[in-house]
Amino acid sequence: MPATRITVLISGNGTNLQAIINAIEDGTINNAEIVRVVSNRAAAKGLIRAKEAKIPTLYHNLKKFGEQNPAYRHNPELLRQQYDGALADLVLQDQPNLLVAAGFMHILSPAFLNPLAKLGIPALNLHPALPGQFNGIDAIARAHQAFLQGNITKTGLTVHYMIAEVDAGEPLIVKELNIQPGETLEHLEQRMHTQEWLAIVEGVQLAIRNLSMAGPTVGDPHG
Repeated sequence: MPATRITVLISGNGTNLQAIINAIEDGTINNAEIVRVVSNRAAAKGLIRAKEAKIPTLYHNLKKFGEQNPAYRHNPELLRQQYDGALADLVLQDQPNLLVAAGFMHILSPAFLNPLAKLGIPALNLHPALPGQFNGIDAIARAHQAFLQGNITKTGLTVHYMIAEVDAGEPLIVKELNIQPGETLEHLEQRMHTQEWLAIVEGVQLAIRNLSMAGPTVGDPHG
């Protein structure tokens, strides 16, 4: 059976990307390869991690895209749609079986998601909160504040299939984490990151298993 072809989207340090790279190298994620790492930030350390692992990279930035396509610059929504559509085209050139957003700081619209869905390519995202809690940005900080206010005692993280609604897709992996009395935001963030590295690997494993049950996708030359 051919290896599962994975495209990873990043914006920052790439620690979740590194967890996937390590898991593929040590066989935890079996019979898979990362075919490209795409970043919307040129200075993302994750790009260095990818190059060190000899993985092809690509830089695709919204502001730069607007400069190259001035007709869209004065219509932010149209610009976003065109950018997302171009991103989908770039991703599909590598014929992936699976897409993973690992700390990609850009909300992907249907202009990106629909072309992948039509070809049966699932897209995963990791969100540092439990399902239905603190969707969107600053989820860890918002959970910590809710804990300080006595509203919650635990938080967690979710690896889920991506849909147009932010952080609301079907969960694959859910991990709960009790917040410790007196715990600082910085300490909670570090504990969450440690759990993220485990969860993203488990999520990719489960997604690959689901793909094998569903049949071949575009990246499978035997499909």
